Order: sequence, then structure tokens, then C-alpha cells
Amino acid sequence: MNKTITTLSELKASGYQPKTIKEELRTNLIAKIQSGENVFEGIHGFEDTVIPDIERAILAKHNINLLGLRGQAKTRIARMMTKLLDAYIPVIDGSPLNDDPLNPISRFAKDVLAEHGDDAPVAWMHRDDRYTEKLATPDVTIADLIGDVDPIKAASLKLPYSDERVIHYGLIPRSHRGIFVINELPDLQARIQVALFNVLQEADIQIRGFKLRLPLDVQFVFTANPEDYTNRGSIITPLKDRIDSQIITHYPKTIEIGKQITEQEAEVEPEQSSKIEVFDLAKDLIEQIAFEARDSEYVDKNSGVSARLTISAYENLVSAAERRILKNKEDKTHVRISDFIGIIPAITGKVELVYEGEQEGPGIVANSLVGKAIRTLFVDYFPDPDAIRKLKDQPNPYQPIVDWFGKSNMVDFLNDFSVKDYQTELESISGLRNLIEKYQKKASEPFKLYLMEFALYALVEFSLLSKHPLEKGMQFKDLLSSMLGMPDEDDEDGFPPIG
Repeated sequence: MNKTITTLSELKASGYQPKTIKEELRTNLIAKIQSGENVFEGIHGFEDTVIPDIERAILAKHNINLLGLRGQAKTRIARMMTKLLDAYIPVIDGSPLNDDPLNPISRFAKDVLAEHGDDAPVAWMHRDDRYTEKLATPDVTIADLIGDVDPIKAASLKLPYSDERVIHYGLIPRSHRGIFVINELPDLQARIQVALFNVLQEADIQIRGFKLRLPLDVQFVFTANPEDYTNRGSIITPLKDRIDSQIITHYPKTIEIGKQITEQEAEVEPEQSSKIEVFDLAKDLIEQIAFEARDSEYVDKNSGVSARLTISAYENLVSAAERRILKNKEDKTHVRISDFIGIIPAITGKVELVYEGEQEGPGIVANSLVGKAIRTLFVDYFPDPDAIRKLKDQPNPYQPIVDWFGKSNMVDFLNDFSVKDYQTELESISGLRNLIEKYQKKASEPFKLYLMEFALYALVEFSLLSKHPLEKGMQFKDLLSSMLGMPDEDDEDGFPPIG
């Protein structure tokens, strides 16, 4: 539309015809589907599941409930629906309810039209201003959502409480001709949910005795976590019945999709990217940790494991490497397995533990998840040590390493090793370099060093070696002497724990 239009008469002359917001969303979605444009750009892993369901709901002109565990992009999807709105729409200038000049609903807009006629002032509202979001909390009131009588307005305008003009409208009426999102709907008190019945079904509202027939035009999007249905509250059945489409979201189904999301969302400074190389295996490990957490007996599956875990873990991993080179006055580095000590805080704050996990402790559980991820991905690069154990007549590629440690050798890996010390310590382990050259000969030299450290940690997870936490790092030694020796007091705080 032409934003130079400023009066009702000019708007009528332009040929403008009112549309409901659901018609607007539907029309624009049809155009974008036909042109091949992706409305939900940057939402990965939902291309064949969630997004088609959303598009079908919009085409059907439905209100939507996005149901899924935390960190499944529910709110982000709702916010992106504004891309399906027209860039600008005309409104009666100054209207509190964004009244359409050709279809006013508020007393204010009707009075303006009665006073000015075709000279009534018209303003233009951008689509970004047509989005309203409210987090459902137990203290949300009907006044917040629907409205209430404003005694100050009544006094200042010298109006009786029976006059419609004393009403202060809540968020939903003010979202007329827009998208209104209620996040975590089950947290809304049942009596407040009841107040939404008429808004969704009959389009009228009641405020302290006023019965107003306001044909509100709102696209409702709700989000809910299934955990809420048992732990804090529930969506009452009559309200669920009035929400046309319930769409179930999910976590990334593959590591590749998880990596896309993490790399897109992680905030890594350009100077960090230029100085620190993050191998694909390190990125895979971070995603695998989330997969392990979702399957862990210690983590509450009803709570879920948010994608924010991997995003924060990636940022911490890069920062751990950056801190190391700053302390060593080095220019460049690559991430190490020992840098994964830095991601533990990103895990402990983002997993909800069941009772057994709470007994173990969040730090121990987090370290265990790292160890399990290492064990899982190791067999993608090297032979499975468990399978080799069963083949008695086959040479064991890990035996030279195990034998070297069996001769009372041990190594101490400090978290802040310089590049030179890091390489020297790895090269000192007999058989470790040969293992990498045999199975990953084409890898770059920095990646080979990373694989050497990776193999060392993996052999602990396969119970071929043992490791013990140091104040600033980790000590590796043979398994037998570790079993015969007395355990250290703080072994339980190691990174990650054995097996």
C-alpha cells in the first residue's frame, strides 16, 4: 500500500479492501510457497515435520499451540510468523486497538470517523509492531490480558463507570489485527484460561460488568511444555478444544542438524574464529553430549535438554582455548579434548537431574556425559576396542599403548599446556602416533595431535587405561596399578570419570 495516504478518502480511492489477519497470513503464505521462499529460514530439522504442520494450520486459518520440550525453537517460530504479514496496514491514527479505517471496532475509532468523516486521519502500522508476546506466569491477571476499568481515566474524563471509555484494554484487545503469543500456556491459572474462551470462540470480552461485542481479529499462537501438564499446571480441556491445531516440536534428530543450529546461534567473536580451529570432531562431540544427556538415566527426560546446552558449550569450548593461548602468549591454536573441561558449567546448569543424578552430583553427571560422547564417537575413527577384545587371533592396535603405560609410565596433561608441551607429552607415549598414522594417515598434523589426545581419553572410557584428576589437569596411567592403588580423595571430580 501507499504510505503517503493520510486520510480515509485517499484510502478508499486507492481501492483498499480490509482482510482478516488469518486471511492475510494465508494469502502471503500461498505466495511464498509458490515462489519457493522459506518463511522459517534458520529453523533446522523441522523441514519435513513441524514446518509443514504450521503451514497447513495457517492455510486452514487456525489458532496454533506449539507443544514441545524447552529449547525446541517454539517462540522463535512464532516470532517468524510476522514475515507472513503485510509490510504495512492502515489504522485510524491514535486508535488503541489498531482499528481498520473501513472496519472500526473501538469507541475511539467510531467517534473519530463520526467527527471527521472522510477526512479521518490514517496512519500506517509496520508488521513488526503487530506482534505481542506474553509469558504466562501465575501472577498474570485478567486485567493484563483482557482489560479493566481505569478509575483515573474515569476521574480525569469525568465519566461514570458505566461509560465504555473508562476501560483500559489489556494485551489481547491491543493485539487486534496482530499476532498474540502466550508462552508456557499451562502456567496460566485455570480461571485466567477460562477468560480466553469467548475471545477465541465468540470474539466478545467482558470487563467488570461490561459486555462488549468486540469482534477482535487476532492470530493466537500458544506454546506449551508437556512437562507443565504434570509439574505445574495444565491446559484446561475446554481451552484445548478451542485451539484448532496442536503441533508437536522435537529436538534435532541428527548430529549434523544439531551442528547447524549450534553454529548458527553460537556467538563467537571474529578474533576467536581467526585464532582457534574447531575440528568437526569437536563439534560432533558437543552435539553427542546433548544426545547422551537425552538418553541418560540421570537426566529427567520429561524436562528435556535444550539446544541452548550445545550453544553455550560451544562458546565455552572456544573460550577455553582462547584463555589458554592468552596465558601462553600464543597466536593460534586448535581446540583440545582437555579444553572440554570448560564446557562443564554449560552442562550442569542446563540438565534437570532425577534423584539418582542429584545423588551423584551435577558435575559428575556432566563429566560422565562427556566421557560417553567420546566413547560413542571414537569408533567412527578407530576400531572398536570391545570388538577387538573378542578377536583373540587378531593383533590389538591399542596394545603398544597399553603396554607402555604398563611399564609404570604415566603422563600428566595440564589444561593450559603450551603448544610445544602439548605435542611433546603426546609424542612421548609409545604407540600413540603409530595408531593415528595407521587409521587417520590423511588427517592434518593439528588434527592428528587432537586425535592422539582423543584416543587417550577414549581408551580410558573403554577401560584400557585409567586417569586421575590433577589440580590443573589430568594424569593418565595403566589400569592395573590404578586398581591396586588407593583412590585419590577427589577422583570423583575428575574429567570425565572412568567408564
